[in-house]
Amino acid sequence: MTMLRRIENYLGDHHMSYVHTVHRNALTARDVAHNEHISEHKVAKTVVFHGDNGYGIAVLPASALVDLQELRVLLGLTHVRLATEAELARLFPESELGAMPPFGNLFGLPVYLDSSLCNEDMIAFSAGTHRDAIHIRLRDFERLERPVVVPFAF
Repeated sequence: MTMLRRIENYLGDHHMSYVHTVHRNALTARDVAHNEHISEHKVAKTVVFHGDNGYGIAVLPASALVDLQELRVLLGLTHVRLATEAELARLFPESELGAMPPFGNLFGLPVYLDSSLCNEDMIAFSAGTHRDAIHIRLRDFERLERPVVVPFAF
């Protein structure tokens, strides 16, 4: 099963409304925003990190960068680092590198949402490929994932 189908099944099983779009190849979340013709702040990028308790997913606007030290402090960790490409390939075998979706529940990973996204009604994100995007209401994403909301982006 492709990652896109897995996401669509997950959203369908939870009766969530969403829109799937296909765009030109986009290697970054900023490229997704450009190709989808929406603000970079409305595109959520998935950043996978490793800390004291294992892996986690940080979700933040495409227009921002993750402050790993701030995340470390907020989560009470002694260390945090970005996941390597090899780790990403192992954790997300159905996804193209860099196109991982922010659904930690599909992978048994905790999700941390940057508080700056909380003002958005809708967000979009890569759906396992560099061509597929999912658009969903932020409140539905929050209801599904139950992310920890903290300010870790700049």
